Amino acid sequence: MSKKPKETKSTVEDKDTTQVQDQAQQVNGEQAAGKEEAVTEVSETDGLKEDLAKEKDKFLRLFAEFENYKKRTSKERIELFKTAGQDVMQAMLPVLDDFDRAMVEIAKSEDKELLKGVELISNKLRNVLEGKGLEVIETKAGDTFDAEVHDAVTQIPAPSDDLKGKIVDVIEKGYKLGDKIIRHPKVVFGQ
Repeated sequence: MSKKPKETKSTVEDKDTTQVQDQAQQVNGEQAAGKEEAVTEVSETDGLKEDLAKEKDKFLRLFAEFENYKKRTSKERIELFKTAGQDVMQAMLPVLDDFDRAMVEIAKSEDKELLKGVELISNKLRNVLEGKGLEVIETKAGDTFDAEVHDAVTQIPAPSDDLKGKIVDVIEKGYKLGDKIIRHPKVVFGQ
């Protein structure tokens, strides 16, 4: 027979205390784990909210950039359509100049029918080009010289004091297509 040591009252109390302490630690550990889980869940939620806010900001910026791109390309397309015929118009300007010179010379002759025919052709060509947006830059002797609009061929001493800094003679007409000047008027101005 084996002898079991007798459990004393203090040993039993120690075991009970130990069990109670273990249970308390277990409860405290579970509470701590619950708090950690709650803190982890809250920090995960905050992280996800921040990520969502960043992605939303990226999306809004990208959307705004795309809208600006659409506006810019449509504006460029409109400009292209307005000035698509610019090369053709510039090529036609010497023809208009030739018509002007021809009209001056034909007016000197006796043949009025020839003058009338050339006038009709000249006017028809001008009307077609004006319909496509070509405009004459109105410049005449006595107007103030503007370096942004006029192209000075030469400067001469002003014939009178009132022509100083003003246009004395127009050598070649200027034209614009829409708002863009495609040929500046060539002028002589007084100094």
